[in-house]
Amino acid sequence: MQPGQFVMQRSALPGVQAVAACSGHTFSRHTHDQFGIGVIRAGAQVSHSGRGRVQAGPGHVITVNPGEVHDGAPVGDGMRAWQMLYLDPGVIAQSAADLIADGRRYEFEHPARDQPGLARDVLSLYAHVTAGAEARLACDALLLRIVAAAHSPYAPSEAGRGVPDAIRHARTLIDDDPAALVSLADLAAASGLSRYQVLRAFAGATGMTPHAYQMQRRLLLARRLIREGRPLADAAVAGGFADQSHMTRLFVRTYGVSPRRYALAAR
Repeated sequence: MQPGQFVMQRSALPGVQAVAACSGHTFSRHTHDQFGIGVIRAGAQVSHSGRGRVQAGPGHVITVNPGEVHDGAPVGDGMRAWQMLYLDPGVIAQSAADLIADGRRYEFEHPARDQPGLARDVLSLYAHVTAGAEARLACDALLLRIVAAAHSPYAPSEAGRGVPDAIRHARTLIDDDPAALVSLADLAAASGLSRYQVLRAFAGATGMTPHAYQMQRRLLLARRLIREGRPLADAAVAGGFADQSHMTRLFVRTYGVSPRRYALAAR
């Protein structure tokens, strides 16, 4: 793979995206609305995750959970290459149905880990879903093994994750309509806190300021609309961006690829 490349490959499994990349790009803090699991193929990277600062090198399995704030930068001045599978929450829920006890939710346990068996299964599943001919039985078996090997059996439910109710109300105001014009006063009213209190508490609970969180939700909305085939200008307007160039700047800064290249790959 050539340096600077991001390739979204056609996936034989619904709800699963396959992405291969070789890049020296430094990703700013962002989130995904999918589960992500992949393997570093060359080079190394350091990243912030919901579970602290981690470093991953060749052969390491890397993961991210939906809504988990993370970033990523190469170690040193070099490139790193990786292959990732992004899985819709429904895909994970179906595979994890027998693993989750009452009151628990599924979550990947380690943001970066040297786990050779899991790495082999992830790369094998990647090869199967991108081979062009669906091997459903093999994919189902691999996905089930991956979900079992990578999960945390202790992940609490959303209600028990330590996010204060006041901030959950403020966050929901953004989640329900990311494109809406929301002020700090609106978030304060929704949470029952002062503007200063909601500003500090929101960042403490989510790892982002309210504005940064809103931008991430807008980017996720734009990504979904682009995957659905909406024109880029329409996705920018529907996502609440000032214009298409505004969306493009944030898209490249966050994901390392332009919306146009993302749209071409998504087809």
